[in-house]
Amino acid sequence: MIVAQGLTKRYGDKTAVDSVDFTVPSGTVTGFLGPNGAGKSTTMRMILGLDRPTAGQVTVNGKQYAKLAAPLREVGALLDAKAMHGGRTAYNHLRWMAASNRLPKRRVDEVLDLVGLAQVAKKPAKGFSLGMGQRLGIASALLGDPGVLMFDEPVNGLDPEGILWIRNLMKQLAAEGRTVFVSSHLMSEMALTAEHLVVIGRGRILADTDMRTFIDQNSTNHVRVRSPQHEALRDLLNAEGLKAAAESDGSLRVEGADTVRIGNAAGQAGIWLHELTLVQSSLEEAFMKLTADSVEYHAGVPGLHEPAHPPQTGAAPGWGPPQAAGGWGPPQDPSGSEAGR
Repeated sequence: MIVAQGLTKRYGDKTAVDSVDFTVPSGTVTGFLGPNGAGKSTTMRMILGLDRPTAGQVTVNGKQYAKLAAPLREVGALLDAKAMHGGRTAYNHLRWMAASNRLPKRRVDEVLDLVGLAQVAKKPAKGFSLGMGQRLGIASALLGDPGVLMFDEPVNGLDPEGILWIRNLMKQLAAEGRTVFVSSHLMSEMALTAEHLVVIGRGRILADTDMRTFIDQNSTNHVRVRSPQHEALRDLLNAEGLKAAAESDGSLRVEGADTVRIGNAAGQAGIWLHELTLVQSSLEEAFMKLTADSVEYHAGVPGLHEPAHPPQTGAAPGWGPPQAAGGWGPPQDPSGSEAGR
């Protein structure tokens, strides 16, 4: 478990992290979200003792990182995949880390196999692609078999198969009771991976809640309904006190009611329905709404006046296909598309 209390970091007259309080529980994947410059990296660095807080504190399993007896055995982190000696082979990089933390040699081979780098273990890291560097960074985080894991943009540079692998790996780690804290800008990936969210903006915590609650509190769902008796349906819904707005595709957008209420009203009035769909807002929509005032750098697109964020329909966020080889299974081809980038 990671606990921050009044955590603050100032650089001169700039406050990067402003008296934040949050808890990262064990047994779940917690997403750490925020715009660029929101304070995510600074917060993660303070957790690892790389930056000293100006005020407040953050603890890992009840202790500050500097006071952990065996840090690598308790906390594994991937903050910068390029933070390694490029002249060392992948094996020697991990072997050096293992020796410095009194870990057995066999653990090096285990994590190299786990992340799919066994076949390139004796090659210098400077020749690795971005995706392969990410895999080596993940291997470094897993080396001590820690109970707390922190990842900053873990899918950066990975191909689709690698993204599925790391997603399942993080879920498996959390299922084992570990604390998994993940920072990412990929909302679609976080929607499939995280169960809990900590959202930060301009150095302050904006939300600390579960995924479903976050989306419900920061967005609006609506019902899309379509009928060959379009006018009659609209009049009926308006008479029911519901706002039914006509859409360009011929459907009606209804807010403030669920599909059961609309379906029952139409059925009792003898109106045929060709579509009745609950349109759920996405994590991206909820995040954009909550952090709109926290974005430091706003960019525009020529000719585009309003940003379009298509709603998600169908299955609930978090559902994804299982990995054939299991959550812990390494990728099948470590020298595939990632190595060729």
